[in-house]
Amino acid sequence: MSTYDVIVIGAGPVGENAADYAHRGGLSVALVEAELVGGECSYWACVPSKALLRTGHAVAALRRLPGTKAEFDPAAVFARRDAFTGRGAAVQDAGQVEWAEGAGITVIRGHARLAGEKTVTVDDGPTLSARHAVVVATGSVPVRPPIPGIDQVEVWGSRDATSAQSAPARLGVLGGGVVGCEMAQAFQRLGSQVTLLHRGERLLANAEPFAGERVAAGLRADGVDVRLGQGVDAVAPHPEGIALTVGDEAVVVDRLLVATGRRPASDDVGVETVGLEPGTALATDDSGLVQGVPGEWLYAAGDVTGRAPLTHQGKYAARITGAAIAARAAGHPIDTSPFGEHAATADHRAVPQVVFTDPEVAAVGLTEEKARAAGIAVRVVDLPIAVSGSALHADGYDGAARIVVDTEREVIVGATFVGPDVAELLHSATVAVVGEVPLGRLWHAVPAFPTISEVWLRLLEAYRS
Repeated sequence: MSTYDVIVIGAGPVGENAADYAHRGGLSVALVEAELVGGECSYWACVPSKALLRTGHAVAALRRLPGTKAEFDPAAVFARRDAFTGRGAAVQDAGQVEWAEGAGITVIRGHARLAGEKTVTVDDGPTLSARHAVVVATGSVPVRPPIPGIDQVEVWGSRDATSAQSAPARLGVLGGGVVGCEMAQAFQRLGSQVTLLHRGERLLANAEPFAGERVAAGLRADGVDVRLGQGVDAVAPHPEGIALTVGDEAVVVDRLLVATGRRPASDDVGVETVGLEPGTALATDDSGLVQGVPGEWLYAAGDVTGRAPLTHQGKYAARITGAAIAARAAGHPIDTSPFGEHAATADHRAVPQVVFTDPEVAAVGLTEEKARAAGIAVRVVDLPIAVSGSALHADGYDGAARIVVDTEREVIVGATFVGPDVAELLHSATVAVVGEVPLGRLWHAVPAFPTISEVWLRLLEAYRS
């Protein structure tokens, strides 16, 4: 049996951060990974999906300026994606392994499972024992809906879409969340004819309603056949591809991307050996301690907790978890007060997210609906993004902004921007929400001219009027 201070199961960005921060605190750490060090985000999610989107977005941006012509070669886009994901390299994750080992972390290959208190077994590897903590950072897995016939055909999951080497002539996309919207636009611009089917009445159901409406309009402008309020009733093989039964209509596609959500990946991690239910989220406190397991030794971070399933938010929680483990091991005080050193408070009130469609959606904090449901007295300010900076950015720039203000405290509790390149507005909004900056103070944060961030001045003027 090999013994370490900390064992981290899962070497995606979340596991890497938990391992790094625990090691910085003076602890020996083993990082166990069944696939590639770097995880889902690096090879099958965030990085390749944005690589597939970026060229099409850049070309569309150029076409919004007079006197420019722009085209692109889809094959070059796929090749650029491969360069980012290391596809074709002798060892695809060699750079990530080199980083971990250079940081003093022991990397172990194999599928890890809990085997009781502070014990982890590894397929084709050693049994590991932890002196202080085990961290589960296994992420999430796609959910496949129970549609008749779906198991009779070969469908794409998100990994298949981001790993594709060419665009199918006809692509069906099932689901109107972030993955469905982003991949629908990416493949439409790469040459597919895309049909997006979503049972809900609007895309991006967790965002402000106007965000989904504007993304739907952007997809349709690109030629995507967006069908809201329509799902797939049955799936069957077809001589020309895959037949989708949509009400009374048969839609034939060459590939079907199922993008109907994800769930915590806790099925095969051995959580039953410590009294937890496999296949469910590992509920944690704000320091990452898993609830329902005595002894303060089992931690979790990232998607597997079900808290805020986003890479950046998981990395944030992992940094806090790693630091909390190191502090407890050293006998130091733990600060779990709101926004304390060992409390992932932002998971509850200030989660930022970007949807990298065209138009982009950038949002942080509470929507109007969620703020009112929480009992907050709010005033909502809505404005078009129509400032000198946006006019110079693109002819016919079309964007919208909303802030949700707690009128009792006069602080912003939520903000949403929709439009070309609004992602760069998001961190200022995140700082305002996390810092609970009073609007009277925010009035003195002067936006530079001529930038799209001038919309902040217009929003505050509208609130003060």
